[in-house]
Amino acid sequence: MRRTLLARTAVLGGVAAALGLMAVPAATAGTTVVDRGHSQVVTFRTSHAGEALVDVTAAAPGVSWAVKGHESAVLSLFVDGRYATDDVVPAAFPITREFALGHLKAGRHRLSLRLAADRSAGRTVRVTRTSFRTVSRGQAYTDLSHAPILYGRNGADSGGPFQNASTDTPLVAWHEDVPALLPGHRLLTYSYIWSNEDGGTSTPQLMARWGRTTDIEWIYQVEVDARGRRVPGTAVIQAPNHVTQPFGGTYEGDHPLMQTCTLNNNICDTVDDPMRFFLSTSGSLDAATEAREQVMDRNPWTYWVAAAESRREGKVQADPPTSSTDFIADPRDYLYLVVRKETVNPPNLLDWVGLSIGVRLKGDPTLYRSDHLFPDRSIQRDLPAATTVQLPPGTKASDIEQITAIRVPATAVDTGATINVKAINRAFFLGGDDQPGTSFLSGPTPATLTPADPTAVLYSSTV
Repeated sequence: MRRTLLARTAVLGGVAAALGLMAVPAATAGTTVVDRGHSQVVTFRTSHAGEALVDVTAAAPGVSWAVKGHESAVLSLFVDGRYATDDVVPAAFPITREFALGHLKAGRHRLSLRLAADRSAGRTVRVTRTSFRTVSRGQAYTDLSHAPILYGRNGADSGGPFQNASTDTPLVAWHEDVPALLPGHRLLTYSYIWSNEDGGTSTPQLMARWGRTTDIEWIYQVEVDARGRRVPGTAVIQAPNHVTQPFGGTYEGDHPLMQTCTLNNNICDTVDDPMRFFLSTSGSLDAATEAREQVMDRNPWTYWVAAAESRREGKVQADPPTSSTDFIADPRDYLYLVVRKETVNPPNLLDWVGLSIGVRLKGDPTLYRSDHLFPDRSIQRDLPAATTVQLPPGTKASDIEQITAIRVPATAVDTGATINVKAINRAFFLGGDDQPGTSFLSGPTPATLTPADPTAVLYSSTV
């Protein structure tokens, strides 16, 4: 059975028109059910040629990323018969995601929704919304036109083909666009977030040093000239062992084709996996003031997916020892923070001084620390950084008496460096649905940490 849904076209004016944005919301008649062996078709129009994007809101009855053997249903999207992307639907509740469809001409197009039986545990996907837009010119067009297309991981040592339907699945992506050294040129960097990494940094280290159990990596960088054209020889990927390597693969238009090829989600420029992820990179990030984890904050369902995978893979215990390199507590037992700081005189190099966050609760003498007293779990980087602090189950923001900053020499040599703490971007707990609650703390927290004065109070409930 094939069912055609006609999309109405609406033109955005003002600023959107100046940016070359054309909104094309789909007029879906209620819920579209996609079953195995069937396809559904959405017809839509683009008023201008350009890079097309689609929002898809989908749920899969009987599916849960937390349950082995029932992790997902995979919806494959085809545009005018061309395979565009997979949508790994991980839950029975609706999740909205934005995908790229590539460059489309002006006119009428068909989006086919197919349940990929060869990679799906789920048997049905319920699509409650599709919404299209096209970016046709300007800097936004340039940013989208060079975005990478990522194929799935399929190494025999990591689970074979289709493994991203049940582990380390790509969740969201974004771009950064900054001036290059040559006047008029720009440097474009594209990053992905995966639900976890099956190799590399341990889960307790991820929580302490990075404030999450997902994996976040830049995957592609390229310089473009003033006309938005790729500058030959500038395209690079983050290859195995985190090596920056020239991109030697093929392109689909200006979109480079690449593949996740290691257990810690590094990239190769040869493609041989049947799963394809063309996530929208329309979102951006100001790396000087925002942590990469704040992209997750804008997509709160990603925390649910991350927690579900940690539980399913047996990485969660009720009260693991602080020395554990394998287990974390329930993800809802942590305070999630982003802190901005700078290390100076000297900056961090081979020998470095880290930052730990401490929390005191009302009526409790314990100082709970993000690094669990392990110096190598303190925060080294001076970009905005996320971390977590494990607290007793059920702790609320109103239970916190103080949040402190602690200077931690991480190697045998204390360099004497000073840490200037500038701000806390956000602080929240996960709710019962494993998604972020409202941040209760955000703003400047000026503090100076030195060898002679290594701690400072960043927040006090009595002030």
